[in-house]
Amino acid sequence: MKRRAFFSTSTAALAGSLIVPARSHALDLTQAPLPYAPEALEPHIDALTMNIHFGKHHAAYVKNLDGALKAAGIDKADPVALISDLKAVPEAQRTAIRNNGGGHVNHTWFWKWMAPAGSGPKGPEGKLGAAIQNTFTSIDDFKKIFGEAGAKRFGSGWAWLIATKDGRLKVTSTPNQDNPLMKGVVEDENLGTPILGLDVWEHAYYLKYQNKRPDYIAAWWNVVNWAEVTKQYEAAVKG
Repeated sequence: MKRRAFFSTSTAALAGSLIVPARSHALDLTQAPLPYAPEALEPHIDALTMNIHFGKHHAAYVKNLDGALKAAGIDKADPVALISDLKAVPEAQRTAIRNNGGGHVNHTWFWKWMAPAGSGPKGPEGKLGAAIQNTFTSIDDFKKIFGEAGAKRFGSGWAWLIATKDGRLKVTSTPNQDNPLMKGVVEDENLGTPILGLDVWEHAYYLKYQNKRPDYIAAWWNVVNWAEVTKQYEAAVKG
């Protein structure tokens, strides 16, 4: 079987078994525009950081992913399915696809998980709010646990709120551009559908906050798009 045909077949089979529902997280291989102006998140996240983060870092992940896929002989793929089953990727390009595919997927979600302050709910509501309180005792306790996951992540990485396969909420963290969908990369107990993630690479905050990552995390809560997080949670537990 030719490599392209094999990958198309394995991706199609994988789509039905992914933890993450395709309707909520499936992506293409292009960089969508920001859903708001680069300055829209100020003063919490500055426009210069957003322009560099989106226009340079995310764009580089997309370009490098495209190059890795061409080298692997892969014409079409859903990046979410791609990084969820890296064993199906040719070994020679696996690291490049893991890093750049993860970077593209994580950042595409990240932009949607933020919105201008005051443009939506100030905190989790409805079923998500209840689930967070049931799991973490209170919203404030959840924010503390999540914030610590980001602050204590050594070097570069992400903090995550995930819905596990059995529908439970859990806070976890991954290094670099890994995420909780990556079977065989992330520990089984930390696999799940990401419904909220925070980028704690220095390029996400250093221009404004320098080495004060906890200050960045505290400010970031002001621009969390709780409507989007709620939508992702409902899709995850429904799936």
